[in-house]
Amino acid sequence: MTTIQLRSKSDGRLRAGHLWVFRDELANDPALPAASLVTVVAADGTSYGTGFYHPTSRIAVRLLATHATTIDTEFVADRLRNAVALRNRLLPNEPMRRLMFGESDLMSGLIIDQFGPVAVIQMLSAGMDALRHAIVEAITTVVPSITCVIEKNTARVRLLEGLEQREGVLTGMLPEIVESTENGLTYMLDLAGGQKTGYFLDQKLNRRVVGALSSGKSVLDCFCNVGGFALNAAAGGAANVTAVDSSAVAIDAARRNAKANNLDVALVHANAFDMLREASHGGQRYDLIVLDPPSFAKTRSAVDRARAGYGELNRIALKCLSPGGTLVTASCTQVVPEPMFFDILYTEAARLRKRLRLLHRGSQAPDHPILLGMPETQYLKFLVFDVVDD
Repeated sequence: MTTIQLRSKSDGRLRAGHLWVFRDELANDPALPAASLVTVVAADGTSYGTGFYHPTSRIAVRLLATHATTIDTEFVADRLRNAVALRNRLLPNEPMRRLMFGESDLMSGLIIDQFGPVAVIQMLSAGMDALRHAIVEAITTVVPSITCVIEKNTARVRLLEGLEQREGVLTGMLPEIVESTENGLTYMLDLAGGQKTGYFLDQKLNRRVVGALSSGKSVLDCFCNVGGFALNAAAGGAANVTAVDSSAVAIDAARRNAKANNLDVALVHANAFDMLREASHGGQRYDLIVLDPPSFAKTRSAVDRARAGYGELNRIALKCLSPGGTLVTASCTQVVPEPMFFDILYTEAARLRKRLRLLHRGSQAPDHPILLGMPETQYLKFLVFDVVDD
């Protein structure tokens, strides 16, 4: 196994628990193919363990273990057993859950989501892509209730690792629609055609919060996807619920899920920004508005654009709230940290001369655990405010 040495005084992040070695931190850059297993040592000889090397990516090494070891099927299975045990402890009896959350489960670049008998995997690094068969074998061994494994490897980040975008069934038979449950609601999911792994599991607990706040209220769910927040609002006794998404596929899925639960949700195929503007100009008001947009920025170079997008979105939504209404606003943009998100909301509320009172502060569900040494694993901000009237 090749040993890679770091430049002097470049191991501070690794000492604090970070798992990525960047290319400009290397003292030597060996001529090795992608997914080669290497050991990493500091300039003073301190070992930081074993990881997968990449010859061109900005992330030169993704660390997997603190010691020299073989990365094989048994290694993957052992990591998965630990990850599943954590989920069983935190979210017992949940048929839909994230089984593996990359770096937080010490498997950099690997995502595994479970939807009942189906597992959906994303391999975002060359090292994990090389372990594809071992990952499938580990899943079916550790979680025997999973009878089908599919890959949804369409993320653009794979291109940075020199990987093709690929999706399809890896083992078993994938039903056209997979039926599962969350928060007591039934979901009929098209895992092959859905976004990312098929459903956004990170908002699981936050959807419960919206359900608890919705009784008797008129609710607008923006960027509704397959209807998660809207369904929880309707099940929570909302007077009426409107859900909007720019994707016709998402609206069809939300309609299917509303029907499966016998819930009344008005579904609108439209751009959420446009609908909010029209509501503002037309005097339409809602008691509770949910804003859960897709990521506005993937890189730090796009932060200014993200700030502008979040600012405009929340400003228009505040104009559409009834007196004393509730704003539920989220950001999954990792490069917009929570203090910046608060600042955006403060700025927009001050511009409109509205007082916001924080009622609830949430994050990603515990099956998306945060590794303290890696701020990249903490991405979801979920805030609930009411508008304070004199």
